[in-house]
Amino acid sequence: MPLPPSGKTVWPPVQFHEPFADMDVWRAWYSGDTNHLALVYGGPGSYSQNPRAREFFDLNKPSQFRGGLVGSLARMFWGEPVTPGQPQSKLHVPLAGDIAELSANLLWADVPSVTVDTDSAKDTEVAKSTTDQIKRYLDDRGHATMREGTEKASALSGVYVRVVWDKTLRPRPWWDVLGPDAVVPEWKWGILTAATVWTVLESPTGGSEVWRLLERHEPGTIEYGLYRGDADTLGMSMGLADHPDTEYLVARVDAQGRMATDVDRLLVHYLPNIRPQRMWDHIPDAEPFGRSDFAGIEPLMGSLDEAWTSWMRDLRLGKARIMLPQSMLETDGPGKGGFFDLDREVFVQLNMLDEGSGASSMAMNQFAIRVDEHERTCTALRKQILSSAGYSAQSFGDEGTVAATATEVVARKEESLTTRGTKILYQRPTLLDLVTTTMWVDVKHCGAKGVDPTAELTASWPQAVQPDPEAVGRTLSFLETAGAISTYMKVKTLHPEWDEDEVQEEVARIRDDKAVANPLPAGDPFGTSGSQADPAATAPEDGAPEDPAAGQEPGDPNAPQAQDGKQGQQATA
Repeated sequence: MPLPPSGKTVWPPVQFHEPFADMDVWRAWYSGDTNHLALVYGGPGSYSQNPRAREFFDLNKPSQFRGGLVGSLARMFWGEPVTPGQPQSKLHVPLAGDIAELSANLLWADVPSVTVDTDSAKDTEVAKSTTDQIKRYLDDRGHATMREGTEKASALSGVYVRVVWDKTLRPRPWWDVLGPDAVVPEWKWGILTAATVWTVLESPTGGSEVWRLLERHEPGTIEYGLYRGDADTLGMSMGLADHPDTEYLVARVDAQGRMATDVDRLLVHYLPNIRPQRMWDHIPDAEPFGRSDFAGIEPLMGSLDEAWTSWMRDLRLGKARIMLPQSMLETDGPGKGGFFDLDREVFVQLNMLDEGSGASSMAMNQFAIRVDEHERTCTALRKQILSSAGYSAQSFGDEGTVAATATEVVARKEESLTTRGTKILYQRPTLLDLVTTTMWVDVKHCGAKGVDPTAELTASWPQAVQPDPEAVGRTLSFLETAGAISTYMKVKTLHPEWDEDEVQEEVARIRDDKAVANPLPAGDPFGTSGSQADPAATAPEDGAPEDPAAGQEPGDPNAPQAQDGKQGQQATA
């Protein structure tokens, strides 16, 4: 399918309006921007000092006073109309951002191991060099990119990752993360078959028209198109040379605006957060997007903000206030107002005819601060939000920092670890496809040598909760004492993240160290003589009678004598 033609083509396409609108709501929660929250929920958002932003938020909107679903959504905490004369003092608890950050840390705090399946490898040396090159893709840059993408996927339901290359910048290809609403996808049986990346460019004339660059990815080709339209439509198709930001593409494409990638694979891959999608199952093109960790818990997060705001309101109203009768005010003269000196220590009591009892005395008013009520409410809401998102409160430190064993930590964080395991099911296939595509680009465009893009790959994630080293050491010591474990298995147990070559190298080093510490005598390679003799070599076999003369010197009067001739002959022999 080619790029859209010139004209009033609605962009983004109509079928993606609902998903992209929901993503905008989740982006507001993820960013923690109170102006954005007020905008997406239809409420006044004059919390910003930016005059351009205030023009969108200064007035209450009609939707806030309607009935039905529209009115109820607009009347959520961040959509409630402001009471006239009251300050806008709503506060936001950035729990949504913490959830997304935790999701990324659970999956990508440590880099997973991606290796070539040695059983299917044709050449062992090529398999080893391919694995080494994959480790370069997952260096600090690649690791950080995937972690960032996973955090955004947690908030927005998923992200796209595309393979890019520029030998003037880096010697190898790298990865670029795109938001789910920055790409128009095409699916077949839930698999991404084509993707149109679109970017809004700044108008070269400074006018109100909207310039968009569309980049359509298909296996083997990338097609570029530049459009000048308005906020809702693509408008007229323009030449790539008509905008300064796209002039560099003229030399790369053919007459139809296409560029061959020489790779018979899609360079864009989709990384879902978790599935199934519960909200867009009626939209076939949106169902494969995945589900955000925030889906369904937006009202709870709004209630948490409301409870936190109420708590801070109690603090504000709980300030002590002193009420004075007018007769106790001092003045500097007519028309100059009155004042009261709070540091003055001595006052003269006046017999005034002020109206009301106690009018000649001061009164203090201070409201109670409902700390316990607010704290319990916020704690309960926070716990429910985390549970609905699939995480344990322990993962956020709610149970304190008391020392615990690995088994206890796993039990406390069971919900978070279960969610992590589920997300790995979606991370692993995308990661393997992405690495395979990167190897093809590396070979075709960056001149990589000794890399086999057709190799079968495997990926494994490290343990989320590392066992206690002291407990592991005791276990290995017990097994070694019992003779129930080999050096290979000890190294493998202590370092499960190592590959086969690293384990074998460590086993060889351990054996070399033992040989240096306990050298064998010259001429006795098996250590069977002297102090190195093996006691098992001279011990009698099971069931054999022990020779009573063993160990006795010749002529020893205490040596036992033969009882009969036959035994004597045997002894003499």
